Amino acid sequence: MDELGQRVLVVAFDGWNDAGEAASAAVAHIRESGAYREVFSVDPELYFDYQYTRPQIRLDADGSRTLTWPDATLWRPLHPSEDARLWLLSGVEPARAWQAFAAELIDAALSEDITGIVALGSMMSDVPHTRPISVFAGSDNDRLRTALGLEKPTYEGPAGILSVLAAAAEEAGIPCASLWASVPHYVAGHTPSPKATLALLDRLTALTGAVVARGELPAEALAWEASIDAAAAEDEEMTEYIRQLERTRDTWDSPEASGDAIAQEFERYLRRGGEGPGKPGRDDRRQ
Repeated sequence: MDELGQRVLVVAFDGWNDAGEAASAAVAHIRESGAYREVFSVDPELYFDYQYTRPQIRLDADGSRTLTWPDATLWRPLHPSEDARLWLLSGVEPARAWQAFAAELIDAALSEDITGIVALGSMMSDVPHTRPISVFAGSDNDRLRTALGLEKPTYEGPAGILSVLAAAAEEAGIPCASLWASVPHYVAGHTPSPKATLALLDRLTALTGAVVARGELPAEALAWEASIDAAAAEDEEMTEYIRQLERTRDTWDSPEASGDAIAQEFERYLRRGGEGPGKPGRDDRRQ
């Protein structure tokens, strides 16, 4: 935990990096559970395409309407703590000028004397909602991987803003780790996933030593799972598909699983017509 220091910046963005809104909800939960003050926000005119990410009109408590623009904002915790303190960075993935965007945010982090960064993300995966949400913990920083038991990301392909920020942070001398939750793809685009949000917060706590109140999240996670159970019970095809995912996940997780057993289970899954964005039961392991 000391490798990330006592002033840890937790980062999450809406958009490509945020299946089931799990990552952005985790940062929102931390901010709502404590006292925070805004210390920096980017100029939205420089980075956002308003036809893609439109400003929002919201009603205030008195009934008046307020226009809110897309943003990326850095929040500072107000109260000291003997544990690690969590700064927060949240917002919308930008549409342009990513390098300048990252440079601005890393400069703001340096001005706050941030000692480490943890980026939160979530991805759609071929996993069942009935099993624990798996969280991939990785880092390109050799020292962090050795000290914290993290994995080295091997993903290649299109990158999100979290990857750009992580690269800029490492260049600036701020060690960066990432946590990615695997969200069942058959629900990720339809409803927030509090179970995945809870899994990210649990892993963040273990990684940083920071204390984060869970509030109503455990109950919301149970309600989320029960609602999907109820929907699946009315659809035989969906029920069978979830059972296939469960069998595959259990094979992956079994301590006696061998390469041959995994290969056989995967072949059976394909013969049943299984399709999806990645191998069942495994994380896409993006960075």
